[in-house]
Amino acid sequence: MAEAKNVSFDSIMADLKARQFALVYYLMGDESYYIDQIADYIAEHVLQPEERDFNQTVLFGSDVNASQIADYARRYPMMSEKQVIIVKEAQNVKNTEALERYFKQPMPSTILVMCHKNGTVDGRKREYVKAIRSAGVLFESKKLSDKELPLFIERYLSARQVSIDPKSTQMIADNIGADLSRLTSELDKVILSLPEQDRRVTPQVVEDQIGVSKDFNGFELRTAIVNKNVFKANQIIKYFDENPKAGSIYSFLPLLFNFFQNLMIAYYSPNPKSQEAVADWLELRNPWAAKDYMTGMRNYSGMKVMQIISKIREIDAKSKGLDNPNTPPGELMKELIFYILH
Repeated sequence: MAEAKNVSFDSIMADLKARQFALVYYLMGDESYYIDQIADYIAEHVLQPEERDFNQTVLFGSDVNASQIADYARRYPMMSEKQVIIVKEAQNVKNTEALERYFKQPMPSTILVMCHKNGTVDGRKREYVKAIRSAGVLFESKKLSDKELPLFIERYLSARQVSIDPKSTQMIADNIGADLSRLTSELDKVILSLPEQDRRVTPQVVEDQIGVSKDFNGFELRTAIVNKNVFKANQIIKYFDENPKAGSIYSFLPLLFNFFQNLMIAYYSPNPKSQEAVADWLELRNPWAAKDYMTGMRNYSGMKVMQIISKIREIDAKSKGLDNPNTPPGELMKELIFYILH
């Protein structure tokens, strides 16, 4: 069998839905959401319900060794064309020589799914990795960056015939972060709350269902800073200082760092006066997304942006206790906002 090429979550799911099954799926990485999605789909759709009792087995890596997994995989299915073996916590399987031998000659009637979370296969095991690739699919599930979260939210909702505006998207991303299991759970809750006649997620819906204020959130703070709205920025900081459960310096620092880092890059655009050119330079999805950077370049000089980036790093270090014995997060945030806006 030819060695498999690099694959994506979307390509794996497309093949599964077309019932084009590989003999081995080795699913690894730090983002458990995609691993669970693939494994759950295989568990629910490869076999018919009446076939699963005898032909679908779930094992745990802490309870079995590589030889036992290989033995399970070499069994013949009973009254079915296929059997499915799902190994959870595959990262706990030691001494993988028996599995390596199996991968080199997998059973054509077995679909073996290895779920290796919180890490990847040891890169030094080159023959083991090569054997996995020769047998089927090796997929690394990576954590999404903060920059990628809005697109994930939009696509997740669009697939369920729900629309969302950019502000609501950013409110959700800033509040929940890159834990996709939690994020999709919150999105599902929002979807269920929508009336059939209005399938739109608005800032008010986000406030009602997720508990993020539509007026005091990371999106509004960034907007206030971009526009040098000192009064609004201080209103938001005061709100979060008085309502620590609503947000903290730890959630705002990455948001502000990413903006000013991109703003610094925007200055080097071949055509910094063109919104479309800046969007293309920053690899933004839509030209409208460059609007804040165009405003930022008018309100902040390149030298000031460099100083702000340095200040954000300083505040980040202080928020983690470096050279800061007792200054609370709220005071650090006020110090940062004052520095940015003055």
